[in-house]
Amino acid sequence: MTREERQAALRESRVVLVSACLLGHACRYDGLSKGSDRVSRALAGKEVVPICPETGAGMGTPRPAVVLRGGTGEAVLAGQAQAVERESGQDQTAAFRRGAELALAAARRFGATVAVLKERSPSCGSQGTYVGERLVQGRGVTAALLHASGIILLSDEEL
Repeated sequence: MTREERQAALRESRVVLVSACLLGHACRYDGLSKGSDRVSRALAGKEVVPICPETGAGMGTPRPAVVLRGGTGEAVLAGQAQAVERESGQDQTAAFRRGAELALAAARRFGATVAVLKERSPSCGSQGTYVGERLVQGRGVTAALLHASGIILLSDEEL
């Protein structure tokens, strides 16, 4: 699906799943938000379902930064890669999977068919995410599960 087709799907959707940090919620790993006027304008008149997979999974805010090790979100979901804390290497894969499942459950419960997600996040990156210290093309864990379930994904940077 092209960027234009994804943007058209957003315009036509009534309910949109959105990374909570983009709405101004201070839920990022560093305790900050990434509130975006561009995102707010794109969501005007829509029912918005805010999600933060990490806080939803009980990881808290602030929390240690996490990177993917061994592959992108699809590989994590397939059991071939992990989500680990950048500094300590502590495995957070189970929490990332749980957060992704909660996000998908919210989309289904509220009827969201489109999601606007924070780019480069190990959970929400829809175009790129960090595997180790490298930014690679691919999805984070939540984005991968939503995509596999038929949810149309847009990055905040595509608006």
